[in-house]
Amino acid sequence: MKSIYIASLAASALALSACSFSDAEAEEDGAPKQAASAENSSTDEKIGENFNDKEGYDDEQEASKPEATSKDGKLSVSLPEGVTQKMLGERTTQKIALQVMLDQSRHSPGVIDGLGGGNTDRAVRYYRMANDMGDSTKVDDELMNALYSDVGGDIFRTYTITQKDVSRPFEQTPDGFEAMSKVDKLGYQTPLEMLAERFHMDQDFLAALNPDADFGKAGTKLTIVSHGNRSFDSKIARIEVRKGEATVVGLDDAGKVLVSYPATIGSSRFPSPSGKMEVSALAMAPNYTFDPDSQKWGPDKTFILPPGPNNPVGGTWIDLGKDGYGIHGSPDPQLIAKTASHGCVRLTNWDVAELANAVNTGIPVEFV
Repeated sequence: MKSIYIASLAASALALSACSFSDAEAEEDGAPKQAASAENSSTDEKIGENFNDKEGYDDEQEASKPEATSKDGKLSVSLPEGVTQKMLGERTTQKIALQVMLDQSRHSPGVIDGLGGGNTDRAVRYYRMANDMGDSTKVDDELMNALYSDVGGDIFRTYTITQKDVSRPFEQTPDGFEAMSKVDKLGYQTPLEMLAERFHMDQDFLAALNPDADFGKAGTKLTIVSHGNRSFDSKIARIEVRKGEATVVGLDDAGKVLVSYPATIGSSRFPSPSGKMEVSALAMAPNYTFDPDSQKWGPDKTFILPPGPNNPVGGTWIDLGKDGYGIHGSPDPQLIAKTASHGCVRLTNWDVAELANAVNTGIPVEFV
C-alpha cells in the first residue's frame, strides 16, 4: 500500500461538512449546515476491500467469452445462457453493454442498472471527448464500436458465492445517530447489497439476472456483469470537481482527463466551495463523528458512528484539508448525482475507493 496515510490521522479527527443528509432531508428538518468529523478506524480493513476481493470469480479465460461482437460496423449483444429478455424487463442488451463497457473504460456510469439515465449520458459525453468524438451524449455505432475496440466484448460473467462472502455479519442499519453509534460496524445489510456493490450493479438488476438465487448460500452460481477494474495509463496529477457537471475528474500533468466519475456536489442551499485545495489525507473505513458544539439542531451530545459502507460517508474518505471538505463514498450509490449534499462530494463506494488508491497526498484539487 502506498504511503498515503498520515500518522496523525488515527490520532485526530478530520473535520467534515454535512455529508450525511440529503438536501431534501435538510429542508424538512430546517437543519443548517452540519459539523461532523471522520477519522481512520482501528479496523485493519483496506481501501476498497470489498472491490479487491477476487475469490469467487470464475476462470478468466472461460468467463470472458464475449457477448458483444461487431460485424459490418454494427455491434450485437447476446444474452448469457439462462438469461432471457423477459427477466430483464425494460432493460436492453444495448444499454447493458453500453454501461458495462463505460464502466470498463475510465468513465464511470455510476450504478450499472441496464436502464441508463443522466449518469450514463455523462459518461458517454466524457468518453467521447476523451477519444476525440465530439462533445455530445449521442449513442451511435461509432461510439459502441469505439468502446468495443477499447475494452472488448466481455459483458457478462459468472461468480460463485464463497464461504467468506456469507460468513461476514449482515445487520440492518439502525435509524438515527444514537442507535447507529451503539453498533460495532455499519456494514452491508444483506449479501445481495454487498455483492451488488462489488459488481458495481443495482441490486434489482443483480436479482433480475438471478431470480432463483440464494444470495446467502455459499456455492450459489450467479450471472453478473463484467464490471470494470480500471487501470491508468498515466499518473493522476490533479483532481477537478466540476460542480456544474456533477463530475469529478482525474487529470494527468498535461491536463488530459484520465478518469471521470458521477458525483453529488453540494446544493443551492449548501453549495460546495470554490477554489483550490489538496488531498491532505485518506481514511479507509472512516468513523463519523457528530459534534453538537456548532449546531443549532439535532442531538445535544456527541455521537461517534462506526465505519462501514453504510456509514454516512461510505467506505472511504479523501480529506481536502480545508473547512472539513472531502470526497467520500455513500450508503446510497443509486442516488449519486441525483440528490444534493451539504457541500461535500459524494461518489459511489467503488469509485471513491478507486480514486483513493490512484492518488497521493499533496496533489491539487480544484472546485470549478
